[in-house]
Amino acid sequence: MPARFADEEESVGRGPLKKPVVYGAVAAALLVGAWSATSVSFSWKPASAEAVPENLPGNGARDISIAEARRRGPSTIDYRRLDERLQRLATERTMVGLAVAIVENGEIRFLKGYGTTVAGGNEPVTPETIFRWASVSKGVAGDMVAKLAEQGHLSLYAPVAKYAASLRLPAGNEHRATVSDLLSHRLGLFSHANDSKLEDGGDPRFLRASLAQLNAICSPGQCHAYQNVAYDAASEIVEKITGKPYEQAVREQLFLPLGMSSATMSRQGLVGARSWARPHRGGKTSKPVEVTESYYRVPAAGGVNSSIKDLAVWMQAQMGEEPEVLSGKVLASVQSPRANTPGEMSRMRKFRERLSKATYGLGWRIYDYAGHTVVGHRGGVTGYRSLIMFDPEKNSGVVALWNSSTAQPGGLEFEVMDMIYRLPFKDWLDIDGKKGVPTPQPQEMLKEEIEATATVAAASPRSADDRRPAAP
Repeated sequence: MPARFADEEESVGRGPLKKPVVYGAVAAALLVGAWSATSVSFSWKPASAEAVPENLPGNGARDISIAEARRRGPSTIDYRRLDERLQRLATERTMVGLAVAIVENGEIRFLKGYGTTVAGGNEPVTPETIFRWASVSKGVAGDMVAKLAEQGHLSLYAPVAKYAASLRLPAGNEHRATVSDLLSHRLGLFSHANDSKLEDGGDPRFLRASLAQLNAICSPGQCHAYQNVAYDAASEIVEKITGKPYEQAVREQLFLPLGMSSATMSRQGLVGARSWARPHRGGKTSKPVEVTESYYRVPAAGGVNSSIKDLAVWMQAQMGEEPEVLSGKVLASVQSPRANTPGEMSRMRKFRERLSKATYGLGWRIYDYAGHTVVGHRGGVTGYRSLIMFDPEKNSGVVALWNSSTAQPGGLEFEVMDMIYRLPFKDWLDIDGKKGVPTPQPQEMLKEEIEATATVAAASPRSADDRRPAAP
């Protein structure tokens, strides 16, 4: 089943459009063409009663209109109020461009761009503008490896050394750490090991091998500390099993079958796009900065680019809307808690009124949100930030991409989820004058994922399919 858009069903007067799951190079090429043709359906203009004033920063010409979103009831989300708040957010001096999509009850109901692709420019951000996903890319790697495990090509509980030749850990721990440990950041390393060397131009495979020279902070599986260089061993696993480059394997098995024609994993895939958001360290008064290569060289950790439209499609798949591509078994595997992450609760302290627990699965974070289980991730590289959060039971959630270093849009996921759960309104976006607790602004954006505290395994959850003996 393809992505489901509320405007498609409404406009053609029948059920949601269906595009078949396609495999193979020739069929995949046909799918790309079909998807491109379908993109014309996104050239929607709001009905006159719902028209967005031209002097506001939302770029409504190619967006799903508020009228369409509201006609698709039942809905708990006030799309008009949300759109007005996002237009106000887009005027903040720290913002440049922003793209937002909301899936409600499994359908894409809101899809809109705000601001411009470059500070001071005239090109508007649209649902087709390409941004970087940064660490939201980790969920792609988790899904891909779990899919290969479901196909019988590997075991999540086999030593990671069996599949990732370049990874070396202190005391030979690559023979003890499992694939599951890799994807849940439980390798026994300190947080962000060798990231600075990667940013200085180091070769990822050499840097993974040199991890053996570091001191372990715990045994594998016994603590959680966030990684990028080590995590990208997942790309090696995929390449070993499939015999194909990581990007090609993911594109063939995930992106193209889902119709995500804009998704790529290279600098050229970003800058070669017809519309792409330039990175900014500052906001409206800043100049764009160079697109950095570092995290494209660890694609499993932070290498994906796409439009907000395709990120919304990706979220639908995580909700179980595309079982031919990602089965319920795969989704249960990656979305099951593997490690408690108290450091994440510290980092998200602004939102403690809603969040009571944070854990990590395979490339995905899992939270207790006011008594509901939500899944998500955030990401950031120089000049770009991203977020995804959804409730897999309600098949509803939000994604956002923006091209500046401000953390302010991070409140969006809480305003949307509050509407979904009918919770009292709170100004999580900090646009009504009263600022909340400031979110840390790290120098290198991927550092926003640092875990302040390593978590002992005795306090960590174990997946139902983890057959290893419990820690002593």
